[in-house]
Amino acid sequence: MKRVWMVAFTIAVVIAPLTAQDSWHSIGSETSKAGETIRFRNLRILTTNLEGQRTPDRGETPQFNHIPNAVTAREARDGWKLLWDGKTTAGWRGAKLDRFPASGWEIRDGLLTVLDGEGRESAAGGDIVSASQYANFELIVEFNISKGANSGVKYFVDTGLNKGEGSAIGCEFQILDDAVHPDAKAGMNGNRKLAGLYDLIPPRNVRFNGVGEWNRARIVVKGPHVEHWLNGFKTVEYERGTQMWRALVDHSKYTAWPSFGEAPKGHILLQDHGNRVSFRSIKIKELQ
Repeated sequence: MKRVWMVAFTIAVVIAPLTAQDSWHSIGSETSKAGETIRFRNLRILTTNLEGQRTPDRGETPQFNHIPNAVTAREARDGWKLLWDGKTTAGWRGAKLDRFPASGWEIRDGLLTVLDGEGRESAAGGDIVSASQYANFELIVEFNISKGANSGVKYFVDTGLNKGEGSAIGCEFQILDDAVHPDAKAGMNGNRKLAGLYDLIPPRNVRFNGVGEWNRARIVVKGPHVEHWLNGFKTVEYERGTQMWRALVDHSKYTAWPSFGEAPKGHILLQDHGNRVSFRSIKIKELQ
């Protein structure tokens, strides 16, 4: 027999004086309501046969998975897979190596961390890249930066372009502590700030959770169309290969690289820019 426990009782709540910060989730904004009582009744709870009562998942309701380094059954059906397994170096190598760097990166407690290298670009472990290359995709990377940190997630990376010092070449979702790192004031019109397309397009609608907190970067590529998202807000949108795109490149540090950003596919890269940054929940979905 199915049991449904019905509870009928009254809860009395005394309203404390409100501040301006409290008013958005309060009952009204008038402090004159302080001391009044709120009552609730007819509260119900179901304790058995919970699965039988669950609304069927038909794939119509958005699902947001925040379990670290995990792909849900529904995500797997939709084509998502982990790009990093949360435990090993499998599927990754140094951008200028045929193996994973022997130092400069650390895997511990489900985190992939580039260690501090005194702010020197690719001077310790160096950048790491995915073993596979991708053309049309949706990518999610969660990151947690230290104070003053600089890093990035690059895509359409050609590891053979830059044979010298510094980072491998590709389009970059900038990761930066804008409040502290001087690069936020460099470039042009803020095009080196967090969640922008580095040195090309400044970000908009940036909602940063803060230093020491987890933030979710999302990159969507469908043909020439590209989008950057940070914590659920779109920050950049552009078309590769257009006249406008080539004009942007011509006025950037990438003008030295022919047809920059127009490769049909490339590696995914996590940047070593000499500052401690942790990554997790790196997952990708290839698009048609």
